[in-house]
Amino acid sequence: MRILILGINFAPEIISTAVYTTGLSEMLAEAGHEVRVITAQPYFPAWKVMAGWPRFAYRSEHPRPNLHVTHCPLYVPANPTGAKRILHHLSFALTALPRAIGAALTRRPDLVMVIAPSMMSALAGVPAARISGAKTWLHIQDYEVEAAFATGLLQEDSRIGRLAKGFEAWVLRRFDRISSISDPMLAKLAEKGVPAGKVFELRNWANLAKVIPVTGRSPMCEELGITTPHVALYSGNLANKQGIEVIPQAARLLAHRKDLTFAICGDGSFKGELMRLAEGLENVRFFPLQPLEKFSDTLGMASVHLLPQIAGAADLVLPSKLTNMLASGRPVIATAEPGTALAREVEGCGMVTRPGDAAALAAAIETLIDQPEICAAHGAAARARAYERWDSAAIFARFEAEILRLTRKTDETPAAASDALKDHR
Repeated sequence: MRILILGINFAPEIISTAVYTTGLSEMLAEAGHEVRVITAQPYFPAWKVMAGWPRFAYRSEHPRPNLHVTHCPLYVPANPTGAKRILHHLSFALTALPRAIGAALTRRPDLVMVIAPSMMSALAGVPAARISGAKTWLHIQDYEVEAAFATGLLQEDSRIGRLAKGFEAWVLRRFDRISSISDPMLAKLAEKGVPAGKVFELRNWANLAKVIPVTGRSPMCEELGITTPHVALYSGNLANKQGIEVIPQAARLLAHRKDLTFAICGDGSFKGELMRLAEGLENVRFFPLQPLEKFSDTLGMASVHLLPQIAGAADLVLPSKLTNMLASGRPVIATAEPGTALAREVEGCGMVTRPGDAAALAAAIETLIDQPEICAAHGAAARARAYERWDSAAIFARFEAEILRLTRKTDETPAAASDALKDHR
């Protein structure tokens, strides 16, 4: 099968949706499908095009058999406000369009897949599918419009807010299949009027072959100069939409604990403000994102993983970093309202506190590090859950079966594949 994928984030970016778009493309190529990816110049999470990449030119790569990747130039704002983000995504859609049309004319894909964010990529994906006669698939990693409202990047009753909602509705009407990563996010598709027959559950996954639980103390502690017995680890994008300001607040409440270091590994638009909030705190350390070859050891530093979210976002976004946190065999402390998708995924594998409640987060950290038996039990449950719900081979097999059904126009509905995935869980 010939497959065209459009998504703004891809390798060599190593966090967030790039991990899953890259992994999905590689698995499709390994399965023998001809895969062409149109993506952006790598810029995330630093919001700056990576060194060595052309700012205003296209760059094509052939990283493995059956996989061809084109990186497109785009506008990357240093301070990604709401309006600037829209221009950012629009610029990618515009530079991706000629390459998507070219691929449609010359390669005649059977399937065009658009990854959201950003839905604006549909401006390139939909015309390409119409030209080639391909089936269309939209995969929603987060509801970017609603998340923008929840975080204050856009005002829902503003002109731009109304246009954004209208554009989202326009996009949803133009795809043969629409997938997302959790039950509540699938339920939102029904709320938005998407027929059940178009909906498919495509969860993110844990790379259980690459994320191996560390026994004892991780060698990364010595490499990074962390000497305390316990580490509360946050690793990933540093953005204001994640509620990560609660981490230095909790660290301040636990400043008396000389056995605990808060390690923050990452980059992003909120890093400067986060460092300001942590000024004077000797128990908070900042590090860059660590390379993939040190991925397991980095996750293995954690006595506990920290997974903050703002109120109202836990059913709009299921953080992609959760899967590998669980796979590392360490307990997770998430900030989420009870009953949300994030809270349900963490239940039994750590603790959940209310968003923005630094005192509750601090108490949860102390509870786990002061009770090693409970901490170890939650860690073992986390690894087991990664196997039960997030195994990449099982998730990919169901996805591949569904795209074959879709492109061959068989009678089996996507609900069957989603039900099979839920049975597997």
